[in-house]
Amino acid sequence: MKLENKRLTSDLLFRVLFHLLFWFYWLLLPILNSIMDNDTHRLELLTSILPANLLSLPFFYINTEILIKRFFSKNQLTRYFLSLLVLFVVYLILYVLLKDYLMDKYPVKVYDSRTLFPVVFIISMSTLYGVIVIMVNQSKKDSEEKEEKLKSELSFLRSQISPHFIFNVLNSIVYLIRTKSDRAENVTIELSNLIRYMLYESENKQVLLEKEIEYLKNYIELQKIRFGDDVNINLKIEGTPGTLFIEPMLLIPFVENAFKHGVGFIKNPEIDIWLNITSPNNFRFKVSNKIGPEKENQKDSNSGIGLKNVKRRIELLYPESNNLKVKNNDAVFEIDLSLGLKTINQNDR
Repeated sequence: MKLENKRLTSDLLFRVLFHLLFWFYWLLLPILNSIMDNDTHRLELLTSILPANLLSLPFFYINTEILIKRFFSKNQLTRYFLSLLVLFVVYLILYVLLKDYLMDKYPVKVYDSRTLFPVVFIISMSTLYGVIVIMVNQSKKDSEEKEEKLKSELSFLRSQISPHFIFNVLNSIVYLIRTKSDRAENVTIELSNLIRYMLYESENKQVLLEKEIEYLKNYIELQKIRFGDDVNINLKIEGTPGTLFIEPMLLIPFVENAFKHGVGFIKNPEIDIWLNITSPNNFRFKVSNKIGPEKENQKDSNSGIGLKNVKRRIELLYPESNNLKVKNNDAVFEIDLSLGLKTINQNDR
């Protein structure tokens, strides 16, 4: 919302400044120059025809605010140019009549360049200005539609990831209640922390990378409590997050997938998670897990939801600064993700 207000303010400021400068240059600057040059004859002439020059104001805005918006913006070019021709003729006639009335000492001729130029200039400038405004507005509209479409798609992807994640964690709690009830309370507290993050942070466009890593640690700790010594879980973090920002809940689906497919009927299951942060904004994330041959043929209706969604989110959010590699052989499944992150102001989130 703040960004939209800034755009509206900057657009309004630009238009106001343009009009002020344009009319200052066209109407007042010649008079000021004659005063500074102490040219009384030119000053008297410009002052006397000022009412005729002021005719440019209504005709300028009739073109930009009525004709262009009514016809040109709707691609009715024939009607627009015919209307513009009528406007030109009416403006020229009124300008000649008024100027002739004001300058009774000097005859005013229609074909005189001093008569034609002001009319042609104002009609041309108003047309150019109006067309530019229409093009800029259309470009903004297209950009906003594209942004809204992107937001809708991202919102849909997030809505799929969050329930999928909660379902997995609740399975962990059910497992602990049945087997090690003394740890169920700790896991429930961990889950509440994770859900709090999902509720209050995942709606932001960006979160501190440090928070995303902390969220990841909480999830891994929860899985360590669940599996104990049955699964070898290795987490290695290199570098400091600093003030880097990242899309929330972008990393967790990769880790979820490792636990989903890297434990169970696998001998000596092992999951390796490696994060590397290098200056100024390079981020690398690797997750690997052992797999068994039987896993290749195991499928369920929910398999792959997290991975498919996060891949799509990465494509949408980091189109030019991501490198995602997936390695899958008979023994190991590995993802290797590189991202170019940014340091941004929290007010722009």
